[in-house]
Parts: sequence; C-alpha cells; structure tokens
Amino acid sequence: MTEDQPIDAKILDLMLRAGSRWVLWLLIGLSLAAVAVMLERLWFFLQQRTPDSVMKAALEAMRKKGPEEAARLLVNQHSMQAVVVKSCLDRAKDGAASVEEHRAAIVEQERQRYEKRLAFLGTLGNNAPFVGLFGTVLGIIRAFHDLSGNSLQGTQAVMSGIAEALVATGFGLIVALPAVAAYNAAIRHVETAAASADSYAHEVLAYLRAPSSSDRAA
Repeated sequence: MTEDQPIDAKILDLMLRAGSRWVLWLLIGLSLAAVAVMLERLWFFLQQRTPDSVMKAALEAMRKKGPEEAARLLVNQHSMQAVVVKSCLDRAKDGAASVEEHRAAIVEQERQRYEKRLAFLGTLGNNAPFVGLFGTVLGIIRAFHDLSGNSLQGTQAVMSGIAEALVATGFGLIVALPAVAAYNAAIRHVETAAASADSYAHEVLAYLRAPSSSDRAA
C-alpha cells in the first residue's frame, strides 16, 4: 500500500491482506463465550428454584399464623418468587399500598438479576450471521482478485476461494442458532418466573387488604 494510491485501492488492498480466516477465529471465540454464558445461566436457574410446595406452605402459614411465620419459611430460598414474596411479607406492617409499590420494584430488580448476560446471547444470535457474511464477502473479493491475475487456473481458483469463503457464513449460522434458541428459552423462563412471583405477591396483597388483615399483621 502506497501513499499515492486512491482510497478505493487502499480499501481493496486492506481487504485482501485481511482475508476471511480472522472472521472464523472471531466466530469461534464468540461461540465459546456463548457456551460459557449458556452454562452459567443454566446453573444459575437451577440454583434459584423454589418448589411450589414451599411457596404454598408459606402462604398457608401467612393465613394461619401471620406474615412473620411465612417469611421465616422463605429465609433460605433465593428464587424470584421467594424473594418477592418474602420482601412483601417483611413490609406487611407498612400497609397494602406500600407493599404494592415495593412489589413492583423488587420484581424489576429480580428480573435484572435473572436477565444478566442474556443480552450477549441475543446480540450474538442476531449478528453472528452478518459477521460470517462479512467473512464471506472478504473471501469472495480475494477469490476474484486471484482470478484476475491467474487466467490459466482461474475457474478452479475462484471456485475454491468461494467455497472456502462460504464456510464463514455457514459457521456464522451455526453460532447464531444455538444462541437464539438459548436466549428465547431463558427469556421465557424469566417471564414465567416474573408472572409466578406476581401471582404469589398478589395473594399476599389480598391477605393484607382483607378486613381483618390489620389486626392479623399486628
């Protein structure tokens, strides 16, 4: 590359030097990072489960013995449902209106905790095919450039170059599909957990809004 070259020639020379192999290495690195995120989120979700029997037992204790006893049953539980319900029970003496506002806040906080690193999977799933396509474009540019300088073996050279370049697009799709599937499954799990947490929290609110709830909370 020389200083007196036009800008388009400089760009072409840069693309020819870069090639498409670095795109494959980039996709391999991104795929390994995606697998790490998938495994970490799977382990996280497995550790955050609270059996329905525990939640129902806590609500039953709330109705029979009061919020303090129900909160005690959820002390060692860390799922979104348990954290939201326990937070509502801890603020039972503040009244239903205060608990309602706190419920909305704690659900959003838990949603952020559950969605941690999921944006990476969504972004990778949407953009990995384009990264692979970029590698294919670079490879095709290189193949046609080789064709222009080698007329005797031109057809074989360009076909081989294009075939090699298309590997980048294929690998981009291979990286994107599991990332999209994992992202959709994780988001579905988060939405289900949030809906379940809201459902349990509304049972606490119904208890607090009952005519004699103030006496029971006291």
